[in-house]
Amino acid sequence: MGETVPVNNDEPLDPAKLAATAFKLLTENPLFKVGEAEIRGNTYRVFENAPASVVGLFAYGASHGDKDFLIFEGERLSFAEVFKRACRFANALRDELGIKQGDKVALAMRNYPEWCISYMAVISTGAVVVPLNAWWKADELKYGIEDCGAKTVIVDGKRLEYLKPLKEELGLRLVLARDKGEGADYSYEELLEGSNIETPPAVDIHPDDDYCIVYTSGSTGNPKGVVLTHRGCISALMSWSFIASVIKEMRGGAGIFGDNPGILLAIPLFHVTGSHSIFLLSFLVGRRVAMMYRWDPKQACEIINQEKLTNFVGVPSQSFEMMQAVDEAGCPTLLDIGSGGAKRPSNHVRKLKEKFKKANPSSGYGLSETNAMGCVISQADYLKRPDSTGRPVPPLTDIKIMKDGEEQPTGSVGEVWIRSPANFRGYHNMPKETAEALTPDGWFKTGDLGKFDEEQYLYIVDRMKELIIRGGENISCLEVENRVYQHDAVAEAVVFSVPDEVLNERVGLAVYAKEGMSIDAKELRDFIAEDLAGFKVPERIWVSPLPLPQLGTAKFDKLTIRQISLQHPPALSV
Repeated sequence: MGETVPVNNDEPLDPAKLAATAFKLLTENPLFKVGEAEIRGNTYRVFENAPASVVGLFAYGASHGDKDFLIFEGERLSFAEVFKRACRFANALRDELGIKQGDKVALAMRNYPEWCISYMAVISTGAVVVPLNAWWKADELKYGIEDCGAKTVIVDGKRLEYLKPLKEELGLRLVLARDKGEGADYSYEELLEGSNIETPPAVDIHPDDDYCIVYTSGSTGNPKGVVLTHRGCISALMSWSFIASVIKEMRGGAGIFGDNPGILLAIPLFHVTGSHSIFLLSFLVGRRVAMMYRWDPKQACEIINQEKLTNFVGVPSQSFEMMQAVDEAGCPTLLDIGSGGAKRPSNHVRKLKEKFKKANPSSGYGLSETNAMGCVISQADYLKRPDSTGRPVPPLTDIKIMKDGEEQPTGSVGEVWIRSPANFRGYHNMPKETAEALTPDGWFKTGDLGKFDEEQYLYIVDRMKELIIRGGENISCLEVENRVYQHDAVAEAVVFSVPDEVLNERVGLAVYAKEGMSIDAKELRDFIAEDLAGFKVPERIWVSPLPLPQLGTAKFDKLTIRQISLQHPPALSV
């Protein structure tokens, strides 16, 4: 899910005035002029005067000059300095490592300023950046690297230790950033210091060239590489900027991010909410980004107050925890509390408004496959409709509800389909899955079930895919089940979601032992944790005394198994 653009006003937006202002901007501001372009055989509405590539957006962001951009534990880097370092590192990657247009370069590190600079640098060479999940362990990292074909990986110290044993097997070159360690082939700092060219390499990048591969868990087991293009990313960022410009015009020139805009980065940059809605959008609009090393709700409130930040965007559990942790003084500079990655419980919306009186809760809907673009909702609209994820983002996004090949009328539930130039090109190395997800005329089938109300507000009501969304992280039930079955004592296993007020969902597991064997729930959990990232490891485990119920098709009856399990205490709860 993506982030909403915040609105610093408690009054609802008048739909007629909103439409009139949007039309005025579309006709008078050349930046937002909408035309048409053919993309992969289909015609789409596009921003006619948009930069040809994301590199053009970097150059625009650099115009914010010496203003603070990245703030991390006492370090401060300006917009201009970040751009210069990205250019120097890009030229070093090209000249020293031979990185060329179309190559895949992976990032395997936690949130650091070096992540942002490396991301920009890789893209500036015309290569394809591959942000890997920093919570993955060795086998998961190996899968992602092998799947995308990257031979160069920029790592921090922990990821270096994971990947050193795989270097020879995968033929990797490792570039170590931030940390000290043995076994890397290059040092980020040395490459940066050895380069003095502060302009991007000269590369002819087409708008529909690939720029990024983001991995997202699906119902098929292994994570899927979502291939994003330059035009797709630009379409999302400029659409959010368009909304901001419309509302600024309606407010008589008052900036919607505040007079001194700043946002807290407390979610992973390897997700599109972090990379797009926070990092890239902030570089474009001149908003400071204060980076957290590790999530802590009390510290988050302290940083917001110290830096006088105006925006927060995180998964719903984070804003809930901030609400519990904030002191009596509150966060007086905070104007917006955005939610992305998962649906925020509706009862949290009004509680947030009561706790952070000057801030408006907001939310959005988007996916990795759409560059985080989809719907947005905020302020009075959100307080009135806390279960909604908002209206489609203008002016490029179309959304419809489909069932049995027919578009559904208002109020009817069906699969949410999205069409815009921000849609992904396909799943890397997965033609079958790509054909199943993208229609010939360019609609993306999200796998989410939803409906529209009379005013075109979208409501997500369920999922078609066997996914658990834990604190914004997508988890494939099949991937976890595959690991469970590697345990010698497990005969049957079913993974399902367990409702949770803070994280939205947790990972539940029901197992049945092989004949003559027994299962110790804690030992089983420890076994699963050896190979899977921590967020995927079951937190509630039920050991069944009987074989798990099956349907007539010999498939497990997951609905019944989940219902029965939730009615009984688990053998293990963490």
